[in-house]
Order: sequence, then C-alpha cells, then structure tokens
Amino acid sequence: MSTTTPPPAVPQADVDTPTEPKQRSAASVARDALSSRAASGAAIVIAILWTLPTFGLFVSSFRPEGEVKTNGWWNVITDPQFTLDSYQSVISGSNNINLASYFINSIVITIPSVLIPISLAVMASYAFAWIEWKGRDILFVAVFALQIVPIQVTMIPLLRLYVEPPFNLMPLAGNDAPGGGFYTVWLSHTIFALPLAIFLIHNFMREIPGELVESARVDGAGHVQIFSRIMLPLMTPAIAAFGIFQFLWVWNDLLVALVFAGGSPDVSPLTVRLAALAGQRGEDWHLLSAGAFVSLVVPLIVFLSLQRYFVRGLLAGSVKG
Repeated sequence: MSTTTPPPAVPQADVDTPTEPKQRSAASVARDALSSRAASGAAIVIAILWTLPTFGLFVSSFRPEGEVKTNGWWNVITDPQFTLDSYQSVISGSNNINLASYFINSIVITIPSVLIPISLAVMASYAFAWIEWKGRDILFVAVFALQIVPIQVTMIPLLRLYVEPPFNLMPLAGNDAPGGGFYTVWLSHTIFALPLAIFLIHNFMREIPGELVESARVDGAGHVQIFSRIMLPLMTPAIAAFGIFQFLWVWNDLLVALVFAGGSPDVSPLTVRLAALAGQRGEDWHLLSAGAFVSLVVPLIVFLSLQRYFVRGLLAGSVKG
C-alpha cells in the first residue's frame, strides 16, 4: 500500500491573485464629475450670470435719476455717483409713491399667515403620528391628496364662501368685513399651506424614536406634556424650515392678495403696489429699483438669520442617539 504525501500548503499571502478594478457606482461617478474643477468653474460662471442683473438693479437704485435714464449701470465704474433720493422718495411718499403703508400691510399679512398654519400643522401632525384614532390613515391620505389641487381652482368657490357664508354667519369679505379684510388673506394662505405643512412635519415627527415617547408615557406624561416638552423642541429645525418657505411665499405673493384683498389700498401688500407702479410709472427705473429692494430686504434678513435652522431642517430626519 502506497501512501501519498499531500503537497505543502501554500500561504495565502504568497498566492498572486489578479486584482480586478472595482466598478464605481453611478452616484460616485456623478459626485466626482460635479465636484471637478470644470464643474465648479461652470457653477461659478452660472452664479455670476444669474446674479449680475440683480446687482445692476441694486446699483441703479443708488444712482441719480438722470444717470439711470441716460447710461447703463456699469458706467458707475468710471463715473461713480450715488444718492439715497430714490429710497427717500419711495419711503417718505414723495412723487405719489408711498411704500411705507404697503410695507406695514405686508408685515401684517405675512406674520399671521406663517404662524397660524404652523401652529395648526404641528398639532395635526402629532395627532396623525402618535395618537391612535379611527379613520386616521384615511384622513391623512385625504390631506396629502389636497396638495395636488391647484390654487387657481379654489379661488372662486372660496371667495363666494367668504362673501356668502352658510348658516347666516358673518361675511369675511366686503366693505363691512371684520379686521379690515385681512381675515380673508390670512385664512386663504392658511388653507393653501396646511396640506404641505402637515405632510412635511408629520414625516419629520414620525422619525422620532418611539422609545422616547413610550418612556415619557411610562413616567406618567400625557399627550400635552409629550407634545410641548419633547416634540416641540425636537421639531424646531423642521418648523423653522417650513416657516422660511411659508414666509417667502406669502411675502412675495401677488395672486392671493389681489383676489382676496379686493385691491383695497388699506390691505394691499407691497407686491400689489409694485405691480401697479410698474404699469403706471414704468419709466421711473430709479424708483422701481429702490422699491424692489425695499421689498427684498425683509425676506433676505429672515432667510439669513434662520439659515442654520433651514439647513438642519432639510438634512435632519430624526433624532440621533
């Protein structure tokens, strides 16, 4: 009987195995392409071209009327002449342009139109996310589906409802409307914003670990305490992110203000007045440019002051740890 000796084992490290190049994912290729020098240079060029008209308008708002009407804004490089007369005219009311009252109207319209839908949406989102009740899922789907309804379709029925409310209720629109006619604008912005607000805040709230809520319940906390002491602090980034969206939407709105404010100067915002000036005094470029930047300064301050919450609200999806 013959015996065979097995060959000595070859150390794995000594085996030369061919190495295959790793296949890169499409996302990795796209990320490298978008972060390349060429892509960064193209982005800078696009940003400059996009910002250049706004910069020209900003420079024109500080130039004398004669200079604005006779030569381009780029001539300020060789012949710098600046004045605040245009801003003084649109703010103080000279030249029959008084934007100060319309500026106050924009603030009066915007602040309640942001706070009311956020308050309702946060409470509704908690009810949809953490309270068990019959028909919850069906109603949430119905609220979600309301986002696809165009605003233009709802304006006429909603306006009729304001003028002729059912059950002999007090009309909210017209010369004798309570609140000077602001109620219709506040309610309209609230109605149009609620479906999206509930959807966004609900999705963010559902990402909060259930163990956190269960621990609070074990300690004896009710829904009011859980909502006010746990949910609201954790929801700050999401609320701030939606608040910025809603503020910019309402501040820059023209259609809803024209339809529901009735064109009354007492309740019209800045956008309505600027649109009217563009038609009545379209040749006064120096005044229109100054008025545009008076309208722009508030949303710019709001966006820059809440930018960190805006980024956190977009990126964060749940509490960590």
